[in-house]
Amino acid sequence: MTDLQLGLLVIGGVAVAAVLIYNRWQERRVRRDAQRAFGSGHADVLLDERREPTLPPLSSNPARHPEVPPGALPAARVDYVMELTLNAPSGAVHETWAPIEQRFSRRALLVVEEPKLRAALQLISRNGVVADAEVVEFRSMVETMASQLGATVNAPEMRAALDAARELDQICADADLQVALHVVGIGFTPAQFDGQAFQAAPRDDGVTLTLDVARTPEPARGYEAMARAGRQLAQSRGGRLVDDTGRELDERALAAVGAQLEAVRQRLVEYGIEPGSPLALRVFS
Repeated sequence: MTDLQLGLLVIGGVAVAAVLIYNRWQERRVRRDAQRAFGSGHADVLLDERREPTLPPLSSNPARHPEVPPGALPAARVDYVMELTLNAPSGAVHETWAPIEQRFSRRALLVVEEPKLRAALQLISRNGVVADAEVVEFRSMVETMASQLGATVNAPEMRAALDAARELDQICADADLQVALHVVGIGFTPAQFDGQAFQAAPRDDGVTLTLDVARTPEPARGYEAMARAGRQLAQSRGGRLVDDTGRELDERALAAVGAQLEAVRQRLVEYGIEPGSPLALRVFS
């Protein structure tokens, strides 16, 4: 899928014009590149030219996107992981780690299992692959930490790690989709869907339901719940469940999209990323 493409799913050679498919990964990259080139005032203009209808913005709410998801651990390809071995117990581990954590924020992760330590820098996210210079800086700071602790350090070759990260980055870019359904003809009336994996955003004539695929456990099931909620809302308020072109959706189209989302999940799992897992929440942030 190309940058910010609003388009069709192709399933079994048949194009299904059912829902809005939106690449979140590409949104971040286009916004970042536009901000670099023009400043923040121009970035939204470039995006809005091709964003119809408007989707909910990527949330900056820390409650929705925790800085380090519970249960997060370093992972191959995703992180540059350095291993430290303490020669003696030390109470200064977290003190020496603090400057690194301050510098790299949520992208830095430390696992302490004395005498072993694992210091990791997250290499990929929706912003793309980190710059080579940042990996060099991280490695230097961890080596300084090891010296302060009197620990030995083992670090992987940086070029190989970055090459692997770029390969995974492309896989994630292809799989990072948001799906949207639209309930129209019900007026500007708020709709609440508490406890659901999808989000609801009001529009002038109804509501748009959206699902962030990679951040949702069992995305096909979450999509089915979203489609069911959309149908029920449309029926109860005399509206219609439609695609991005305004065409009413039928059961065949909805089912075909659900099958495609399961294929996306399986593709990510092949690379060790289960949608909705702590690792997925880190990568797709």
